[in-house]
Amino acid sequence: MMSPEDKHLLIRMFQAAVAAADPKLALAPHIPPKPKGRTVVIGAGKGAAQMAAAFEDLWGEPVEGTVVTRYGYGCPTKHIKVLEAAHPVPDQAGLEAGQKLVDAVTGLTENDLVVALICGGGSALLPAPPEGLSLNDEQSLNKALLTSGAPISAMNAIRKQVSTLKGGRLAAAAFPARVVSLIVSDVPGDDPAQVASGPTVPDMAGLEDARRFIDQYGIVLSDPVARHIAMANEPPAPDDPVFQRNSVTVVASASLSLEAARQVAEDSGIRCHILSDSIEGEARDVGLVHAAIAREICDKGRPFDVPVILLSGGETTVTIRDGGGRGGRNSEFLLALASGIEGKNIYALAADTDGIDGSESNAGAFADSTSWARLRDNGLDPGSLLSGHDAWSAFDSLQDLFEPGPTGTNVNDFRAILIR
Repeated sequence: MMSPEDKHLLIRMFQAAVAAADPKLALAPHIPPKPKGRTVVIGAGKGAAQMAAAFEDLWGEPVEGTVVTRYGYGCPTKHIKVLEAAHPVPDQAGLEAGQKLVDAVTGLTENDLVVALICGGGSALLPAPPEGLSLNDEQSLNKALLTSGAPISAMNAIRKQVSTLKGGRLAAAAFPARVVSLIVSDVPGDDPAQVASGPTVPDMAGLEDARRFIDQYGIVLSDPVARHIAMANEPPAPDDPVFQRNSVTVVASASLSLEAARQVAEDSGIRCHILSDSIEGEARDVGLVHAAIAREICDKGRPFDVPVILLSGGETTVTIRDGGGRGGRNSEFLLALASGIEGKNIYALAADTDGIDGSESNAGAFADSTSWARLRDNGLDPGSLLSGHDAWSAFDSLQDLFEPGPTGTNVNDFRAILIR
């Protein structure tokens, strides 16, 4: 089993990754000049409240505005209103929050400044169905996307066709005010237009892209959503004049966080290599590939000598076809990884940097070479748990869940594998 020292090292690396995305440190170098007119802050995402509080401290007064975050993720602010709504499936509170963000930017002038604080999770927190569609329609679409196994870029291309806010439309509503978007990236490749489905950042994905992804990933749409996508208008393009004065900056990302974690490992005397900060694919498949790499190092000393730590980030997916148990993508990654490292001196932590993996209260879990054997000793079938997408139950039974609580930021998944 994993020693307390090794577990502590992996936790410190996770903490360093989260600290590297601290809102105040991330925002400080990118605060824009003060305008002649009003300063209005809008925002959405799991770390939006913390970003708003940090911005207030850095900006001073006067400032106003509204941000929306997930239930339980709020924090005290002085002037900016913090609203809470449901994630990952949107609710009525999110619908009302989206309208309040529109109200906040309506009627501004070219002398006013809108600062958009955007981070992961904002897509579900800003439901805004077009005319002819309801919140129920957007909820059904979101559920279909979450179980489809499609990558985030494909899901967002579809979401943007079923929204009056996503795909740059919220920024367009603020015209002629200038919009400065400060973004904490939780998407592979750090494309700002993909974070929270880009409410203030347009991209080139259009209707044809959305329709192609629907066919490619076999996404089943409700009749109202299907009719809308068949007849919808294209979202505004990046070269639309309404965006001409705007700016977009990614202030924190998985790449910077993984570098911070790597430094903790090397300061502890263990060499550390970052495989990639943008890994996508089925969580269990990614877990098996990581297990194969770790075994190669453990058994043959290639491509790295032991001891060594492997780091990776990105956003895997879990395709659920027939129901499913409790768990998230990081836990499923770990359960698959554990199947391939039995009997090896390999130890791992995988967790979401926002503090929540899936819909439970854990960020992820720990796994090692004894995980599958201990599950069998507990009378459980680890293979069945994996195939049933019930990794949470597996690691809960082992008391190996990792529960740091909400972190106030979100730069996607964190995976660390220690090989001795």
